[in-house]
Amino acid sequence: MTTWIKTARYHLVQRMNYVTWPWAVVAFYFAIDWVIVAALRGHDSHPSGVVAIYAIFFILGALSVARSLPFGLALGLSRRSYYLGTVLLAVSLAALDGLPLAGLQAIERATGGWGFDMYVFRLPYILDGPWYLTWLTSFVLLMLLFVYGLWFGLVYLRWNRRGLVAFIAAQIIVLLAGALLVTWTHAWHSVGHFFTAVGAAALTGVLAALAVALLAGAYATIRRVTV
Repeated sequence: MTTWIKTARYHLVQRMNYVTWPWAVVAFYFAIDWVIVAALRGHDSHPSGVVAIYAIFFILGALSVARSLPFGLALGLSRRSYYLGTVLLAVSLAALDGLPLAGLQAIERATGGWGFDMYVFRLPYILDGPWYLTWLTSFVLLMLLFVYGLWFGLVYLRWNRRGLVAFIAAQIIVLLAGALLVTWTHAWHSVGHFFTAVGAAALTGVLAALAVALLAGAYATIRRVTV
């Protein structure tokens, strides 16, 4: 456990990347959203700048191995310790960053959408419940995106650019196959009804299961990485 904590602290040498930049990007997009909605006051405009922080977490996950893994192994860390320490960092960041997201959503509700009925920290059917459910869903989403990016970085280290392209192509093929299957069975209405009917709590559970699957895939990949 001590080694995992040291690995997490090793990443935080680049503290600005993990602590400052995500919220700087959120603040930037919030300012843009506010200006746009203020200019279009009276129109139906509901931007969601909060998506930016989830994109940042994906990037951080990829960078956490692409830049730091070779040096970490050179310092004597095992692949297992490096991976679990990085996951510990992801869990900690997701838990901490989820709290202000829930708080900002509460402020957004209390101020009537920042005075302009704008949705920045609320996403319909996903981040639109009580604060504790918003925190839990934010935590799971942030964790999922970080691990997803982590897996991308590991695939690149193990199989280089060709492997990464194949990895992306395989996912696109699976998504297209799923979309074609739903289209051929005329089930889009049922799919939409399912995701709107299950509720945010059930959807969070599905996302958590997906995050566990990504954790397993990334762990299987790092065991064979050579640097």
